[in-house]
Formats: sequence, C-alpha cells, structure tokens
Amino acid sequence: MDPAPAETAAPRRRLPIVATILVMAAAAAMIGLGFWQLQRRTEKLAALAVLAANPAKPPIAMPIPAIGDDLLFRHAGGMCLTPISFSTEGAGNAGYRIIAHCKTGAEGPGFDVQLGTTRDLDFKPQWSGGHVSGMLSHAPSNRPLIAGLFGKAPPQPLLLVADTPAPGLTANTVPSIESIPNNHLAYAVQWFAFAAIALVIYGLALRRRAQRG
Repeated sequence: MDPAPAETAAPRRRLPIVATILVMAAAAAMIGLGFWQLQRRTEKLAALAVLAANPAKPPIAMPIPAIGDDLLFRHAGGMCLTPISFSTEGAGNAGYRIIAHCKTGAEGPGFDVQLGTTRDLDFKPQWSGGHVSGMLSHAPSNRPLIAGLFGKAPPQPLLLVADTPAPGLTANTVPSIESIPNNHLAYAVQWFAFAAIALVIYGLALRRRAQRG
C-alpha cells in the first residue's frame, strides 16, 4: 500500500504592499501633526506669558496700527471726534455688542470702540463720540477657522473695549487672557490617538486576512 501523501502547508498571503504604504504614510502624517501641535503649544505658552504682563503696562494712545496680538490687553484711550457708523456683533450670553467706527481727524486713521452690550438686536446707539478709554481686544473677524490650522495665521485687528458703557448699554466684560484658547495639547493627543487607532485597525485587518488564508 502506497504511503499517504504528506500534507502541504497553505501558502502564506503576501502583505498588501500598496495598502500598507498608504496606512503607514497616513499614520506618519498624523504623528507629524501631533508633534507640530506640541510645538505650537510651546509657542503659544510663550506668547501668553508675554500678554499676561500687558495689563500692567502704561496706557497707550489711540489711534494706533491696531493689528496683531502684541498689544492685546493693553490699556488705551483716545478721542473719537465722531462715530462714522455703528455695527452689531454677537456677544455670546451677553447678547450683542455695539461697535462704533470712530473718526479721529480729517486724514488720520480711525479706530473701533466696543461701546457695550445689549440684548436688543435693533438697538440704536445714541452716542456722539468723545474721549473713551478701555482695554484692547480682538475685533470681530470673518476669517475662517481653517485659516489658522496650517502655518501662521494673519494678524487679527484689534478694538478698544470701553470701560464705561454708552447710554442704554450694559458694561462690557473686561477682556481676559483666559479668553485665548490654547488647545494644542488636546489636538496633539487626538492626532496621536488617530494614528494609533489606524495602526491597530490595520493590524487586526491583516490578522483576519491571514486567518482566512
């Protein structure tokens, strides 16, 4: 009687090269974004330390080239000869903030003043100008959020948040450094987690593929 033929081992499936390259590249990119967020966090902490000292500095005179973050939370004051126009912007739980666009001279630059807040969307301010003092904060901006995700975001205009509200308005909330978000650590953790999840899922898929083979 002839001996039974020996069983041959099932051929092992090759690792899918293209899929592996794509997954590894994606994971590497996510890890890189995580380290980039950690770098941005270090830069943000340094910038916040500088801004924290601004409220104690001497007041500055308006108008100024009020663009950028270097002057955030500085006390300032200026003479609004006449408000050219008013605008209404959202103010969260406070309702709406009324902003005056001030003229300071025949040819000189103007500046914006946040006069106060109201819950009446149709509020018509009765303010004719004069000397105003307060603290510098970010002006409303229509810049999309994605503009700051990659690279350095362009400077954001500033406005003067008045200490004393105009007639009929509620006093402004004093600008605070706490209003500046610093979520870079959370973003870094998210990117690292995404990379880990992608690698784990791909590893499980390869294991299941091998078991089927």
